[in-house]
Amino acid sequence: MIPKSFMAYENETDSFLIDELTVENRLDRISLYGSLDITKDARGLEYALKLKRIIDASVEALRRDKNLPERIEVEKTESIENPFYESR
Repeated sequence: MIPKSFMAYENETDSFLIDELTVENRLDRISLYGSLDITKDARGLEYALKLKRIIDASVEALRRDKNLPERIEVEKTESIENPFYESR
């Protein structure tokens, strides 16, 4: 569920799902990964509107930043094994 007060680029804690699409709010980027089918039905409309809200908030935040660099370097994150996952 998208927080009602979603503020793009404002924290490192927002993470939510739209179906199987993960959205992570970061200070320097919005990360989207996974899969999302926007079907031609009521659920598809719901998903499209949620995705639009994220994009609109991102565009507005970028437009407000008067010192927007041409490009930033994004450091790759290190993957680690889940210590709570027990392989069988």
